[in-house]
Amino acid sequence: MKFARLGPAGAEIPVLQTDGASYDLRPLTADVDGRFLASDGPRSAAALLAAGHLQELDTTGLRRGAPIARPGTVMCIGMNYAAHAAESGAEPPQEPVLFYKPSNTVVGPDDPVTIPRGSEKTDWEVELGVVIGSTASYLSSPDESMAHVAGFVVANDLSERDWQLGRPGGQWGKGKSAAGFTPVGPTLVTPDEVDHRDLRLRSWVNGEPRQDSSTADLIFGVEVLVHHLSQYLVLEPGDLLLTGTPEGVALSGRFPYLRAGDRCELEIEGLGRQHQPFVA
Repeated sequence: MKFARLGPAGAEIPVLQTDGASYDLRPLTADVDGRFLASDGPRSAAALLAAGHLQELDTTGLRRGAPIARPGTVMCIGMNYAAHAAESGAEPPQEPVLFYKPSNTVVGPDDPVTIPRGSEKTDWEVELGVVIGSTASYLSSPDESMAHVAGFVVANDLSERDWQLGRPGGQWGKGKSAAGFTPVGPTLVTPDEVDHRDLRLRSWVNGEPRQDSSTADLIFGVEVLVHHLSQYLVLEPGDLLLTGTPEGVALSGRFPYLRAGDRCELEIEGLGRQHQPFVA
């Protein structure tokens, strides 16, 4: 199944998408959020659809919002592709590197992104996002992880590299937290729809190719990440986990950083494509 949220920011309509049609989920839930996921909402939505109790929604002209309502936590894994670690001048990590982004950075997949005031090094990062579906704490093994995953999304982990890496002591939070720095979507795709272990990830800037890799090249896969993080924190329904980006970003020195007027596109096989314009 695929879930989306369509409409003006702050007033999105929750929908189930299948066979090219969108069905209004408001008879079941006010939003696609942690409460909906924790209450087995996807299964209930499928049952209502099969019974003919969901109305098809005319989506003409509707904005595509982030497919998950504002997460409680946005967790991010750094340096999780060996080639990206190399282009960043770092050794591959021995265990997952964790940092956080504010949940208010999450926006829709096509929303304009403002280049932060004073920024000279705004960078793109296509990433597989994992949405948590049920509470995970002290999991016994990675084999238990997928039972706690609601689905997958496309995410752009935008970064201001000078603020992230050029300030004393390293300031990843400062470089990751500007408004609009986490475009997500267009859809939340349930695990049965895709093989998350081998999905092609790509990005383009102004139509020119940048990143082209596969989640098969992740150093730490989804199951390992969810299990590992559960030993240190409690993952809750609706939380968003970004799993890292492959090589091909501006930090490599091979491409210019983003400027006002640029357009970024990102795509993950089976999960959809984003299109963001950048403005001053």
